[in-house]
Amino acid sequence: MLALAFPPLDPVAVSIGPLVVRWYALAYLAGFVLGWRYCLWLAQRNPKGPTPRQYDDFLTWAVIGTVLGGRFGYIFFYQPDYYFAHPREMLEVWHGGMSFHGGMLGVLGAALIFTRRRHIGFFAFTDVLACVTPIGLGLGRLANFVNGELFGRVTDVPWGMVFPRDPDHLPRHPSQLYEAFLEGLVLLVIMHLLTRRVSWRARPGFLSGWFLLLYGIFRFTAEFFREPDPQLGFLWGGATMGQLLCLPMVMFGVYLVMRSERRTEKR
Repeated sequence: MLALAFPPLDPVAVSIGPLVVRWYALAYLAGFVLGWRYCLWLAQRNPKGPTPRQYDDFLTWAVIGTVLGGRFGYIFFYQPDYYFAHPREMLEVWHGGMSFHGGMLGVLGAALIFTRRRHIGFFAFTDVLACVTPIGLGLGRLANFVNGELFGRVTDVPWGMVFPRDPDHLPRHPSQLYEAFLEGLVLLVIMHLLTRRVSWRARPGFLSGWFLLLYGIFRFTAEFFREPDPQLGFLWGGATMGQLLCLPMVMFGVYLVMRSERRTEKR
């Protein structure tokens, strides 16, 4: 069976003595910096919404919410038995193990506390966050590809690839690239186009709802090509954990879009 060779990519970007900087860490850093700058630009375009200064102040909250939520989300959603048996490893994020769904919940929790303290509309605040999130998603998936992790299912497509970490050494879908394209580039472009209409930007929850809806659909689709986590395998109805976690996202996204439209009609 023909297959593409995995490119000679080094997960380590910089190594100086004991100091090691990985592309995965740089992807997180770039995602926060680029997302922060995009937040400020979007906030400047909507003078009636949260201010750029408020998003400036939220940056540290976002970092903490992402890291803690992503880590504990992975622990509870994917390997609770292991980590409850080895609690010392819960904070060892350098060994991998982050969940987007957990990170999203962490940021939303941080945003809820932040907006209540600052007396800001919660959904007006998260609408901007929703538009910038695909930047970090896309960069994170590219870093997954560089690490040769979270690869896809066995395939016979011409672009199937043998990943070094695959114990079976079989051609697999480069599903990290599929996700980087859908969850990163495509979602970023769609969300940006939605922000160009002033009436849609003025509906609190509208952009947040569309993000949840589209991300859920894109991730659910990409999971058909991604190898499920070995400790979980296929779950209820043959679905993966990622697909099951996306279902409430899609439903809540539809609710937020409809809610924002009803409130606009009442006004």
